Amino acid sequence: MWWKFQDHKLAVFALYVVLALYLVAIFCEFLSPSDPNKRDAKHSFAKPQRVRVFHDGKPHRPFVYPLVQHIDEVTLARTYTEDKTEPQSIRLLPKGDPYRMWGFIPLERHAIGLGDGKRLYLMGADRLGRDLFSRILWGTRISLSIGLCGVTLSLILGVVIGGISGYYGGIIDTLIQRLIEILRSFPTIPLWMALSAAMPATWSQIRVYFCMTIILAGIGWVGLARVVRGKILALREEDYAMAARVAGVGEFSIIMRHLIPGFLSHLIVTVTLAIPGMILAETSLSFLRLGLRPPTISWGVLLQATMNFRAVNLYPWLLFPVLFVIVTVLMFNFLGDGLRDAADPYSH
Repeated sequence: MWWKFQDHKLAVFALYVVLALYLVAIFCEFLSPSDPNKRDAKHSFAKPQRVRVFHDGKPHRPFVYPLVQHIDEVTLARTYTEDKTEPQSIRLLPKGDPYRMWGFIPLERHAIGLGDGKRLYLMGADRLGRDLFSRILWGTRISLSIGLCGVTLSLILGVVIGGISGYYGGIIDTLIQRLIEILRSFPTIPLWMALSAAMPATWSQIRVYFCMTIILAGIGWVGLARVVRGKILALREEDYAMAARVAGVGEFSIIMRHLIPGFLSHLIVTVTLAIPGMILAETSLSFLRLGLRPPTISWGVLLQATMNFRAVNLYPWLLFPVLFVIVTVLMFNFLGDGLRDAADPYSH
């Protein structure tokens, strides 16, 4: 399967991009130039700083010009100009805002930054002057982990319930299939919205996070369960399954050790293609203020600032999280296409 997958160049590229995104999610504290929650009124809605390599016509290590805020006395509109007399070099591993890696390792070094307490705005700033690039990197952890955890939970539910339905058949199969049909009859997005809106506003960030994961997985398992049921029905009468029953192997062991491995590659493809759907669902619900809420940082929470069309028109860099969502969804789809082709014995 791996050799066939390598022939799909776009899928291989997507695999590397997905791995890079998860590395960003794991090390977001270190990779972000500054504290994502640190405010700076002097840089409210600051525009992205352009990285340059020439100063006064001469080569220079990568640097940015500091931004100077100007407020119109009549309209109170903010504008920013570059102070080209003082280039600020971008450093590797500078000391910056203190943080705790993974919540318990105290550190001050960041991957890149300006050092000396200066702020780097590679993708601009939000209304409170917080670095948008750092916030996007931190949001990667929540958005990607919700997709992965949600799909993992739906995979467990789908395999167990679908396996029981297909293996035992009879009244058990009928009851499970009727339950699946009832759940599939509800529109997915409105049902997600209704369940999310039921979460109390007083809940902590952790409780909301886990509740969102359960909500997304609690509906996402039904399609997988039907697929697993169909595969189990086709495989349960095979010779190796019959031999396992004659040998006295337990029914649960037959399902998990003998039948499920027969279509494991199909499950991998299904899970890979389901992750972007989970990410889009979390982003949509958080964008509509029905999912995660500030101060939690996710791509959907960051996009709440774009609900005001005037703000988007004046500060288009607030849409940068959309770029990350699009790239992530496309890469997972390309990866899933490559895995599907590699797992298909009839593909060429």
